[in-house]
Amino acid sequence: MGEAAQAAGTRPSAPRRRGLRGTALLTGAALLTGLLQATGAGALTPGSAPSLAAVKSSRNGTGSRTAAVTLNSISPRIPAAGDTITVSGSVVNNSRVTIGPAKIAVHIAGTGPLRSRSAIEAEATRTVFDAAKDGPEINGHTVTMPDLAPGRSEPFTITFPVSALDLGATGVYGIGIGLDGQDSAEPYDHVLGIKRTFVPWYPSGETAKSTRIGYLWPLTDRPHIDPRGDIDSQQSPIFLDDSLAAELKPGDAAGHGGGRLWQLVQTGKQLPITWVVDPDLLATVEAMTKPYRVAGPHGDITRTTAGTGSAVAKQWLNLLKTAVANQQVVALPFGDPDLASLAHNGADDHSNVSLVKTGTALGKTTVDTILGIQATSKVAWPQDGAIDPSIVSVARDGGADTVIARSDSLQERASLVYTPNAARPIGHGTTAAVADAALSTAFEGDMGSRQSANLAVQQYIAQTLLVTMQAPDTQRTILVAPQRMPSAAQAAAMAEAIRQTDAGDWVEPTDLNGVLSAKADPLASRHVPSAHAYPKSLRAQELPADAFRQLHEVQLNLDDFVVILTIKDRVTVPFRNAMLRATSTNWRGDARGEKIYRNTIGRYLTDLIGAVHILSKSDLTLSGRSGTIPVTVKNDLGQPITGLVLRLSSDSNIRLKIKNPQQPIAIDGGHTRTLKFETTASANGPAQITAQLYTQNGALYDKAVDFKVQLTNVTDLVMLIIAAGLLLLVLAGVRIYRQRKRHAAAGGGHGGADGGVADTDGTDPGQPGDPAANTGQESPERSPAGEKVDG
Repeated sequence: MGEAAQAAGTRPSAPRRRGLRGTALLTGAALLTGLLQATGAGALTPGSAPSLAAVKSSRNGTGSRTAAVTLNSISPRIPAAGDTITVSGSVVNNSRVTIGPAKIAVHIAGTGPLRSRSAIEAEATRTVFDAAKDGPEINGHTVTMPDLAPGRSEPFTITFPVSALDLGATGVYGIGIGLDGQDSAEPYDHVLGIKRTFVPWYPSGETAKSTRIGYLWPLTDRPHIDPRGDIDSQQSPIFLDDSLAAELKPGDAAGHGGGRLWQLVQTGKQLPITWVVDPDLLATVEAMTKPYRVAGPHGDITRTTAGTGSAVAKQWLNLLKTAVANQQVVALPFGDPDLASLAHNGADDHSNVSLVKTGTALGKTTVDTILGIQATSKVAWPQDGAIDPSIVSVARDGGADTVIARSDSLQERASLVYTPNAARPIGHGTTAAVADAALSTAFEGDMGSRQSANLAVQQYIAQTLLVTMQAPDTQRTILVAPQRMPSAAQAAAMAEAIRQTDAGDWVEPTDLNGVLSAKADPLASRHVPSAHAYPKSLRAQELPADAFRQLHEVQLNLDDFVVILTIKDRVTVPFRNAMLRATSTNWRGDARGEKIYRNTIGRYLTDLIGAVHILSKSDLTLSGRSGTIPVTVKNDLGQPITGLVLRLSSDSNIRLKIKNPQQPIAIDGGHTRTLKFETTASANGPAQITAQLYTQNGALYDKAVDFKVQLTNVTDLVMLIIAAGLLLLVLAGVRIYRQRKRHAAAGGGHGGADGGVADTDGTDPGQPGDPAANTGQESPERSPAGEKVDG
């Protein structure tokens, strides 16, 4: 943010006498130090005087680093006239020599309030005592400390009246709490250690116009629901693990302890904030309120166990519903997609952008339904508020009309000497709400130690006062957007800062709607930084281009798969949610977890597609000129399928012809169906058959099944040969018959030849009524020689 060398409208500085007194004290201290050093040097004999190298080697800390001062609390944080300030902390001897005598003292420079926000940051990071900047100690308000052996720590509490600081103009004053004294290596009075903090001074009667501050309070977490599960049976989803139960665990009756998400809600319900919620988190917790399952070791979904968080999930949701009552709630797109990753690595595929747009609508519906409110949607929040033209474009195409940016990305002009209103148009109907970077990052560090939290809160308060005093005659509306997943300790420090500043007369709380409704400052920057300005550290955390290519392939395969389903939503909805979760911003810092999650989605879809498959077949033998080939398809899904075509093809259509090679097929869930294909064979030998499923639009479905058919049919030539053979057999039989008949006839003409008795008249008496024999006509062949033929 722009800063003024001297804020416009700043009240008169501290009295001149204070500056003169400080200068005199500093000069005297310097002279005294020189005299002590000279005296000490003269008292040392050549043999006893340690060299500088020896002194340095005997101690870890020297000068104002000899001891470490820790400030654990300061009260009141915003003092008024007549108050007494109490500071508690501890000191530890970092050297290898004993410290003593020593005392805790308060130092303040006589130069008046700090004049810029960068001056606050510079003071907070200084570690070495600087007499000109830190000033002398306040007389009469010290605490004597016992001698400190090397490594020893000792607590302290020091109190001093506000009047002792001799504060003048409204503003922020830096003070240092130091350990002043001697040690055996430096036996003269000097500052052995110092820690700085700030005193915001806003005296009664100040008429500066308050700054309106909107504070975003994020409720987000990494994805917890496994992409796999019993989609078709509509059972409860399977969780990757049961860690969310610990996050939701309530604290004790006094509100202490509990999981991170519990503390965020418990703390936030008492604050004037704007809730920013990932709808996926709400959907996940809502699913936990019912019986749910947790994947086994290494994500094994065949060995699930019962989840343990149903009770705490119900408690947390009820607490959240109470907390958000009468407060603004912003619904992020479902799953909190990483807009920067998508813009830089996946925007070429329009389906990825469409997924975000779907997530925007789904996010609002989810939050409205679960919390029973009307949430604000169409708000994009890129990681750390860093933007460039492509990120803004993706946010806009994804349905957002508001983008949460940050002032270290969309930077103000150097000539702007105050912090302007957060909201400003950036083109194409999009509004950028630019969060203040210093305030938004104030609690990103480790707030687990009392000192870290204490100093962060005090610096936050100081920054807000300086924002107001930059332009005290103009009310401005700013935004604070902290880290996406604050820890419980960070949330506690944030809450303390919000409560304290709200108690000050220079701050007025508002929500995001209030931030957006403030008139845009004409001098505020509206220039979206180029892609080259995007931080390299953030780009290194982005989802890779391969991730979006893989998800695009999943979407294409999913589109082909669902055309055969009769209850499509059972599959499309869980996969849509899983793909949104796969692009979550909260995967940053966990590239391995993101990749495993993404790969699981693809494998699971492959498994579902393979659940409808052709059963393998052994080789067949076809005897004769025609026959049928049975092919069986199995549906292992939990719902009926339709719209598939089973197609058979032969590698030799001349040898084996398939009648009606394509047949539609529909199968109930968990069943099989067999189709029969009529065939005609024209030659013996093997034929390679391929069975393949297709969708009705001609797309291949799953893998083909190959098998062989051995043909043993008889050809027409063989039939002709057989017929000719049979004819020859018949003709041969007729010939044999006639020959035998002739032979029989010839034997009857010479009856006595066999020695039989013949009639004397040469005639056969016959039988009564028989006609007379007439053999002549029946045997045209010639009679033997000497035979007598009757005329």
